[in-house]
Amino acid sequence: MPDVPSLRAALLDWYDAHARSLPWRAPPGSCQRTEPYRVWLSEVMLQQTTVPHAAPYFERFTARWPTVTDLAAVEDAELMAAWAGLGYYARARNLLACARAVAGTHGGVFPDTEAELLALPGVGAYTAAAVAAIAFDRPANVVDGNVERVMSRLFAVETPLPAARPELRRLAALFVDAHRPGDWAQALMDLGSGVCRPKSPLCGQCPLTFGCEARKTGAPALYPLKTKKAARPHRLGHAYVLRDGAGRVALVRRPDKGLLAGMAGLPTSDWSVAAPAFEPPAAGDWRAVGAVDHVFTHFSLTLTVHVGRGDGADFQWTAPETAAKALPTVFRKALERGLAGPD
Repeated sequence: MPDVPSLRAALLDWYDAHARSLPWRAPPGSCQRTEPYRVWLSEVMLQQTTVPHAAPYFERFTARWPTVTDLAAVEDAELMAAWAGLGYYARARNLLACARAVAGTHGGVFPDTEAELLALPGVGAYTAAAVAAIAFDRPANVVDGNVERVMSRLFAVETPLPAARPELRRLAALFVDAHRPGDWAQALMDLGSGVCRPKSPLCGQCPLTFGCEARKTGAPALYPLKTKKAARPHRLGHAYVLRDGAGRVALVRRPDKGLLAGMAGLPTSDWSVAAPAFEPPAAGDWRAVGAVDHVFTHFSLTLTVHVGRGDGADFQWTAPETAAKALPTVFRKALERGLAGPD
C-alpha cells in the first residue's frame, strides 16, 4: 500500500512549483479562491474537450457574460451558437438551466456545499465536487479520467475500466483532506494531464514515482486496464443545402429531444445503418456534390450532401455566413461542402 501522506505532500510540493497558469485558476496556496462561476463554467467546458481548446471559449464567455446572472439572461439560441465546437449541446442546455437556477433560486450566488451543488440542474457528482473543492476549499473527492488514471497506476489496479471505477473512487478518497483540498484536486488534474499521460507517461518527471506500484511493474502505461470496446456503428444520411433566389440557406429547428436537440440544422433524412431514401425537403433540381464524415461519441456518420434551389415558408432563411456560425459542426461541414460545389 503506497504511503498516502507522503504522496500527498510530494504532489502538493510539485504543484506549488509546476502549476499551470489557467484563466479560471487562482495560483497555488493563494488566499483568494477562484470565483465559483468561473470554476463551474470551466469544468463544464472541459468535460468533453481539452484545456487549449476550451480556454478561448472560456475567455469569450466570461467577457460576454461576466456573471452567472448575465449568463442566465441569455436567449437559448444565442448560447447554443456561442457553444458550437464544445461538444454535446445537451451540456449547453444544462449550463443555461443551472445558471437560471442559481440566478433565480439562489439570488445569483452558488451554494457552497457539495450536496447543494449536486441539486442544481445538470450538475453531476464530478462538477459538484470540483466546485466545492476549488471554489470553496471544501474536502471533496474530485474524480475524473485523469484522477482515475493516476490512482490506477499508483495502486496497480488490476480490475479493468469501467468496472474499476468504484475502486478507483475509493482509492482517491484516501487522499481527501481538509488541508488545501482545492489545490489537491487541481494538482491531480495537472499531474494526470501533463505527466501521468494516457500514453508514454513521463515517469522521470513524476513526483510520485517513489510510491507508484505500476512503475514497479515496469509497464506503467498498461494501466488503467480497459475492457475492449465494441466497434462504433456507422450511419448514413442525406443533407440538403436548399437556397432561395437571394442565395439564403434553408435551416430547420431540430426536435426538442434527441441528438442536437433544439439546434438549428440543415434539412436531413433519417440517419440509419442502411442508406435512407432520398426525400428532399422541397421540389427542384437537386444534385449531389459529395459527402462529409463526422464522428459522434456513439456512432460515426456519412452525409451525402445535395444542393438545390427553391423556397418555402417552413424554413429559417439565413445568409450562408450567418448560418455557418450558428450551425453545429456536422451541419457546418455539410454546408461548406454544399457551398463549395461538386468534388
